Amino acid sequence: MTISMWLFVAIGLGVVSLGYALALYAWVSRQNAGGEREQAIAGYIQEGARAYLTKLYTALGVLVAVLGVIIALIFSLDMTRSVAERAFVLADNPWAGIWTALAFVLGALCSGLAGFLGMSIAVRANLRSAVAAKLGLNPAFRVAFYAGAVLGLAMVGTAVIGISLIYIFTGNPETILGFSLGASAMALLAKAGGGIFTKTADIAADLVGKVEVGIPEDDPRNPAVIADNVGDNVGDVAGMGADIFDSYVASVVAAMILGVGVGQTAAAGDGDPRFYVVFPLVLCTVGMLASFIGIQFVRVGRDGKPGAALNNGTVITCVIFAVLATLLNYAGGFNTGVLISTLAGLVIAVLIGFCTDYFTNDERRPVQQVAAMSKSGSAITIITGLSYGLISILPSILGIAGATLAAYFAAEAYGVSGIYGIGIAAVGMLSITGVIVSADAYGPIVDNAKGIAEMSEMGHEVVERCDTLDSAGNTAKAITKGFAISAAALTVLALFAAYGEVLEGLGVSLDIDLQKPIVLAGVLLGATCPPVFSALLMLAVTKNAFVMIEEIRSQFRARPGILKGTELPDYARCVSIASSGALTSLILPAVIAVIVPLAVGFLMGTDALGGFLGGSIFTGVIFALFMSNSGGLWDNGKKYIEAGHHGGPGSEAHKAAVVGDTVGDPFKDTAGPSINTLITVMSLISSLFAPVIAALTLVK
Repeated sequence: MTISMWLFVAIGLGVVSLGYALALYAWVSRQNAGGEREQAIAGYIQEGARAYLTKLYTALGVLVAVLGVIIALIFSLDMTRSVAERAFVLADNPWAGIWTALAFVLGALCSGLAGFLGMSIAVRANLRSAVAAKLGLNPAFRVAFYAGAVLGLAMVGTAVIGISLIYIFTGNPETILGFSLGASAMALLAKAGGGIFTKTADIAADLVGKVEVGIPEDDPRNPAVIADNVGDNVGDVAGMGADIFDSYVASVVAAMILGVGVGQTAAAGDGDPRFYVVFPLVLCTVGMLASFIGIQFVRVGRDGKPGAALNNGTVITCVIFAVLATLLNYAGGFNTGVLISTLAGLVIAVLIGFCTDYFTNDERRPVQQVAAMSKSGSAITIITGLSYGLISILPSILGIAGATLAAYFAAEAYGVSGIYGIGIAAVGMLSITGVIVSADAYGPIVDNAKGIAEMSEMGHEVVERCDTLDSAGNTAKAITKGFAISAAALTVLALFAAYGEVLEGLGVSLDIDLQKPIVLAGVLLGATCPPVFSALLMLAVTKNAFVMIEEIRSQFRARPGILKGTELPDYARCVSIASSGALTSLILPAVIAVIVPLAVGFLMGTDALGGFLGGSIFTGVIFALFMSNSGGLWDNGKKYIEAGHHGGPGSEAHKAAVVGDTVGDPFKDTAGPSINTLITVMSLISSLFAPVIAALTLVK
């Protein structure tokens, strides 16, 4: 097959993926929506989620428009001459800048579209899943998982279509950096904002409702309960969807840029040197096919274990992808080293998922140990959770290091750049994104379903079924976060190499020598960014949660009928507090992601910026894994006690576990998963603006 044929196949399968997503959307929407009471409660959640997302996307739209104009102006320069002459030199053809700006806007639009579709079906599916639980576990599971698949399939479809179209029209993979940056900018603010929103409401609802007043989770008397459920959708559906969309696109773009250099020295396929540029898209098409098939195998068996169903679907999809990729390799005469790199990324993705499962599943020793320690008070709960969270970093880092080395040396052994092999390993890891995201989005949907079932008093059996689904959803979300962080680690390593490739194309050599003071300073500055970024997000959560806690207490004092169940609380007020607080808290994190790397580059030079990226990658991956896993561990430790262990709900152990979960909430749902987007954005900004920095840096 020619390069053009592969590109059109990719677009065709992307359209099929979008069509499949829309078909599932229609199927879920046709399911039973229950009675008036259930619909009223679900309506509050739906209205709040739409209102927040409208505000967020409006603000992001203005930001995207402004940045698009700046990008169009800057990239209308002749970069090669600008670097040589140390000055701005207008290009003979200014269309390069316009194409890059259009790609940037398209990336933001595609990311926003995928997130909107996912959130839109999630706020429909939560109600329908709860109603389906009246019939049994499997019907409720199907509704929730198929709704999650809408986000997964829409995401990969829009990503592949967008990348393929840009390459067809421009033929320049560096232009696609704009597409990736647009997706990343949307992801950073959507994930961070959604994380602040959801944890503001969650912490306030738990501390006042469970600890102070002693009412159950998802009790309709709690004014923050609707905001909490809204947060699940804007943070864990729209936000996490944008996050993984960002990693998916960035991995493909990085590998495409690295493929330019490979194609100049090694031909493959039909002999076209562009083959290695397009090969990441070939893997994406194979991944989409594998996901289409794998989704059909995700169903609850007779043992009634939804967690096993989700894991089986992932494993089956991986096996299908590995078989298809191997057949494609030998049928097309492709490079075997590239195939090994692909499979290395895929295998490590699965292993990291199971390692995360071990540290966050309530059937495993770490969670049960934290739950047992809770009998001694919240301090021991927190110390134990922190310790296991730190230990959990090791297997994931070993996996990332193993995949990096295996991919590098396998590619080198078969005559291809080892750095390109690392980029392909990242694509291989993210190739099954359709199924991974489907399982992730399933989590907040069943969480909402449980809340709706409790608030509308559907009965103990229905709530119990929803709780079983929710427990599996918590583990699925934890596994997905580990997957996303590990994938981002490989992706930014490839982007780091792409940064050097961009400079090399301009005749500028990258020299990252730690004995050079300016490089060492860059490393230290970069290493500082992830912890400071995390602190800003968590401080935003605590600040906003404090305001909401006071609002809940105020409502309880002013209107005693709320706790008596004779009048409804003001849900909208809490939704408004979470929404406005999240949006106003995004300014400083955005400055760290965009302005700081540019400042380092222009003031300290390209070598210092390379050190900066290295430092941010190392601490970013460590912090993200630690915070995500420890937070998931505390969450499931609390749920383990709520299932009746160690005294059950209301016991001293339960109160300590609630405190641990409260600490873990911003860890796992706000700061942790946002860090991988941070390091991706900083890497993309550096690669995209590398020519301008090389031309105008103050350090000659």
